[in-house]
Amino acid sequence: MGPIATAELAAAVTQSGALGMLGGEGLSIEALDANLSRIKELTGGPFGVNFIIPFLENLETVRFAAARCRVVEFFYGMPNEELVRVVHSGKALAAWQIGSAQEARAAADSGCDFVIAQGLEAGGHLRGQLGRNALLSEVLNAVEIPVLAAGGIGSGRDTASAIADGASGVRVGTRFVAAAESGAHRLYVQALIDSMPSDTVITEVFCRNWKNAPHRVLRSCVSAAINHQGDVVGETDGRDVHRFSGSEPLKQTTGTIGAMCLYAGESVGEVKAIQPASAIVEQLMAEMVGAAS
Repeated sequence: MGPIATAELAAAVTQSGALGMLGGEGLSIEALDANLSRIKELTGGPFGVNFIIPFLENLETVRFAAARCRVVEFFYGMPNEELVRVVHSGKALAAWQIGSAQEARAAADSGCDFVIAQGLEAGGHLRGQLGRNALLSEVLNAVEIPVLAAGGIGSGRDTASAIADGASGVRVGTRFVAAAESGAHRLYVQALIDSMPSDTVITEVFCRNWKNAPHRVLRSCVSAAINHQGDVVGETDGRDVHRFSGSEPLKQTTGTIGAMCLYAGESVGEVKAIQPASAIVEQLMAEMVGAAS
């Protein structure tokens, strides 16, 4: 979720009994320090940091995070023993989000404590070629470490189904874009509320700053970006947001929001309103218990 996964959102999720994750993409050690300190001000529970491999500039950022949080997760690259060793040296758990059984085996061989199996139903950038159920089955047969299911999970029913199929837990993304603590622009959130799974599409349109990286977004933003006149669609914190870049619109972003990258998973139909993260977690848990009973 990148910068949408704010310190406030991570803390609220953790405080509600789940594991909040901070988006570590592009953060300097100073910015990471400020965000981690903010989370610790808001909650005493465990939380994690996610790093995207193509944008990971140095090991010191990973080392710093591992010394201050419970989980460090990596995505979009083959598992790397050196990164896992750095995480473990900080006494954190190492996780890898994967898109295939091959990557899952590599993660286990590298010493990861668990993996997140991301199916094609997921919003954002996609790693594999299989839907969640098929991938989960393959990965469970490939490794003995815990496996979390991800992709199109937006309800307690989805959660109960994944756990019944053997997952140790689930990753929920799109629902939390619409959390009150999210960093997402309100027009982006409203677009999610107004959409259904059929309104999402896998594309490589928003690959300007991340080549050959397929991603699932709202179909409407693809056509809006193609039809936009000019190279710049807006501005975030004094920096131009270029047409076809993968930068999602944040609360402070200005410009043509609908022509920016609006990531959305197939769980988007479960996004019905802006809710506090605590309410989302409570609803997921209540639905899961009801579905399992």
